[in-house]
Amino acid sequence: MIPRINERTHTPHDPLSEALGRPVPFEGGLAEDTVITYWPGLDDYTLDDEQASWTAAQWAQHLEEPLLEHPFAASPKDDRRAIFHLDVRLHPKDRDLSRAEWAETAHRVARTAGIEIPGGTNGCHWIAVQGRPGRLDLIANLIRLDGAWQPQPADLPQRLAGEARRIEHDLRLTRLPVAPQQPATVRAAPTSATQFAAVLSQLADEQDGPLAAVRALIEHTAHRIARQPGAQGPGTAHRLEWIARRLHGIQQDIDATASTLRQAAGPTASLPRMPTPSPPVPAARSPR
Repeated sequence: MIPRINERTHTPHDPLSEALGRPVPFEGGLAEDTVITYWPGLDDYTLDDEQASWTAAQWAQHLEEPLLEHPFAASPKDDRRAIFHLDVRLHPKDRDLSRAEWAETAHRVARTAGIEIPGGTNGCHWIAVQGRPGRLDLIANLIRLDGAWQPQPADLPQRLAGEARRIEHDLRLTRLPVAPQQPATVRAAPTSATQFAAVLSQLADEQDGPLAAVRALIEHTAHRIARQPGAQGPGTAHRLEWIARRLHGIQQDIDATASTLRQAAGPTASLPRMPTPSPPVPAARSPR
């Protein structure tokens, strides 16, 4: 079983499309077994088995609600990309798991990722989707019901890998070998090229870089404007989306330049961590 953490996003539509293997359909309910399990608190707000007939668009709306209810909630780094997405994949030789086994896996992974807090009343909206054979996708909103940002373990990849090994043992799945720890190697002192590469890499960084913060603000504004009444909304939102795409292309060009500098510096050169500039602070917005 291999867990993989995907890049966080502003909306759940792309992660849900990735989980289903197709664009999110806006009409028609999902297959009954597609959503294996979900945030336990959802049952307190809906009728019995109401979720069984929800469309993919309704599930996406459920995941997006905390973003709309708390328009100023953000991570400690002022990041509004609250949609967390991870997937786990079985070994090709593994047997098919039952719905109950997938549900157990989903809850264990959700607890390991810090998404599900046992006994918590203000937790995260999350769902587990089994839209492709041998694969489970967990999609969550890191903004809690109380508007706080849900922290996750700093060593999340290591914790997920350890839980995957335990799930393999408990469900009698193919055990993946643990990679031996590599001995420490002596690294060369950083050169000018590696220092410049570090600056460019942080500028283009998709998680904490300033360009990503600007792009996030543009994408969020486009998303909000598209929902406003009036004929100007869709056109303005479309122009903002194109601006965000061009900015993403600039990030990719900067990252490619950084890679070229790193290759020129040699494989043994270390990459220093440069001071990260503070992301732009958006102007205060009026309440919805």
